[in-house]
Amino acid sequence: MAFESLSERLTNAFKKLRGRGRLTEKDINEAMREVRMALLEADVNYKVARDFIKTVSARAVGTDVLESLTPGQQVIKIVNEELIALMGGSNAKITMASRPPTIVMLTGLQGAGKTTNGAKLAAYFKRQGKRPLMAACDVYRPAAITQLQIAAGSVDVPVYEEGQGDPVKIAQHAIEHARRHGNDLVFIDTAGRLHIDEQLMEELRRIRDTVHPNEILFFANAMTGQDAVTAAGEFNEQIGIDGVFMTQMDSDARGGAALSIRAVTGKPIKFIGTGEKITDPNSLELFYPDRMASRILGMGDMLTLIEKAQQDFDEKKAEELEKKLRQNRFDLNDYMDQLKQMKKMGSLRDIAGMIPGVKASQLDTMKLDDRQFVRMEAILTSMTPYERENPDQINFSRKKRIAAGSGQKVEDVNRLLKQFDMIQQMSRALAKNGGQMPNFAGGMPKMKRAKGRPLGGGGGKFKLPF
Repeated sequence: MAFESLSERLTNAFKKLRGRGRLTEKDINEAMREVRMALLEADVNYKVARDFIKTVSARAVGTDVLESLTPGQQVIKIVNEELIALMGGSNAKITMASRPPTIVMLTGLQGAGKTTNGAKLAAYFKRQGKRPLMAACDVYRPAAITQLQIAAGSVDVPVYEEGQGDPVKIAQHAIEHARRHGNDLVFIDTAGRLHIDEQLMEELRRIRDTVHPNEILFFANAMTGQDAVTAAGEFNEQIGIDGVFMTQMDSDARGGAALSIRAVTGKPIKFIGTGEKITDPNSLELFYPDRMASRILGMGDMLTLIEKAQQDFDEKKAEELEKKLRQNRFDLNDYMDQLKQMKKMGSLRDIAGMIPGVKASQLDTMKLDDRQFVRMEAILTSMTPYERENPDQINFSRKKRIAAGSGQKVEDVNRLLKQFDMIQQMSRALAKNGGQMPNFAGGMPKMKRAKGRPLGGGGGKFKLPF
């Protein structure tokens, strides 16, 4: 995820402050020098970094900090508040029309991920109960219309296209089509260029002045750093953007564009995109400055983690699972369902990165490997329904067959069954205690703890949470 390097640098800078009972102005200046270097190395616009340090320093040398009993924490609190302000203060939403359809114009340079992430955006609003339509107004790039049809088709969103026609007329006709067919949201996928040119801007102005969009979104690729910030500034001057969609935020980008773009354009980041899988709901997030600031400062992001869990949460299945646990009827079919629910939440690295206290450097030592989920699922699907319902009947010959069918070793099958046995023992303890978690004053009931190799088979200490 972007910001990992910045987060690590800031954590190290503040470590020196946390251990001191009193701070001097010199201590703060030294810390701010390190913060400034961290921001510049993260590719933050140098003017933005300069102004940020100036603001934080002015607040940090005040009597509230220097005379505080916890001055280090006060400085971190100020940095957190200023990071939030730098990124916009609060979440900004798409402006909806009072009379549908709401028209959203998608703009950006070629290669920014506009079409792919535009389809994700349409899918997001479809899950909110909207009826989106995408308009194919990129008539120049080879196969652009086909790409849009495939992307939108993967999430069952219709596309209006007229082939290689006039983009302005296509946009007009798409809106008329939306009104006739009850589509309350129209995403106009405009043409991109490898660089900003007057012909592109003139076409975008003509579309804007003809269809009067409620929202003009600029798609910026986090990988391009300050080039994305410069392009966003140009687009804002030429056509007037309303918000930014940051793409490829799961890359090894340094993240400086996300910290600079609001200060340079005055426009908020509204969404961030991660991954290329359009059908994955977790590949798009609303942008919350306060949550992103928490991630940058290594404080985690539990709210987003909870929302991810709720997004894929099946209440009916959860009630059934709770009932089975209390009645000691939990089997490998339920275990497989839980595995699939965890996979939907995103990669283990992203999930772990949202947990407070988990540092970027620790994520590397954990050796998180999402392929372990695939291996476990392969073992479970290689079992017969009878075996999943009656795991105690899986003898050595069955284990050999399951291992061969899943492409794993018998030891892997044994490991999974031991992990499942731990859950079953907890389930039996619940059942004996009338469905209540017993108070193990003398310790937990004796269980054979599964050895559970680290994810990825390396030497880390992180075990599967089953």
